Amino acid sequence: MTKETAPNKECIEHDAVTLALAKTEKATHGVGMDQLYKAMRQKPLRVQAYALDDPSAPPASDPNVKVCHFMRHGQGFHNLMADMAISQGREWTQFENTPANPYVMPEIVDAPLTHKGRNQARAAQPIVNELDDQPELIVSSSQCRALQTSLIAFEHLANSVPFLVHEDVREETGVHVCDKRRPKSQQMVDFPRFNFDLITDEEDPIFREDRRESKMEIGERIYSFMEWLSERDETHVGIASHSGWLLTLFNGSVETSNESLKIWFQTGELRSVKLSFEKND
Repeated sequence: MTKETAPNKECIEHDAVTLALAKTEKATHGVGMDQLYKAMRQKPLRVQAYALDDPSAPPASDPNVKVCHFMRHGQGFHNLMADMAISQGREWTQFENTPANPYVMPEIVDAPLTHKGRNQARAAQPIVNELDDQPELIVSSSQCRALQTSLIAFEHLANSVPFLVHEDVREETGVHVCDKRRPKSQQMVDFPRFNFDLITDEEDPIFREDRRESKMEIGERIYSFMEWLSERDETHVGIASHSGWLLTLFNGSVETSNESLKIWFQTGELRSVKLSFEKND
């Protein structure tokens, strides 16, 4: 990234409204997390997460370990609409289809990045460029804002490693149309760099207008993705996803003693971890 193209601090920082809304949304997304955590401990595959500098973490050379760079997409138009609604004093109940809820506006179906969101994704470029071991694979949610974020943050890898789209990495969905995926054929036209072979349905098979996915349902999707990831040959992977999905991953799906991994991902945030995959006895 050159000095001329680097986004300035004001273009990527989170203001007080955004941070306050994040606290509210974290509490909502946390409902059912304890039950999910207990259920996931009974699964055949056990996944543990460690910070890269954790001395108790297994070495990256361990065949059962993968270094994963998890990134939340940059600010989407739905995030901007929610911030504006809060600034105007509007109140709404999460996951309810009411006129006050900015997340059900038809204009933000499969919400793309804002200008700020693109800058936030661009700000991750030097972090990725300085990694000791570069990702050998990029996996993105099937939703527009995550696909855009992947292309920007991992731009220097676009012609050297696979860019795959995975339905199980997409946001917790239902009711909020910002989380409804556009048809596969439309995404393929807009994002030709990605391999969409893992997406089997033209239309969104998960989104429901009348209810939100349960914590157990999204937990099952995450577990399915962990199984898939554990069988890949690549050991260094970049993954672009969403706030609710990432919160569920580190609080309900995997095991970790690192509290800093459990906190809410802000837009454009990147966290690098080691994941250890073991058979659960």
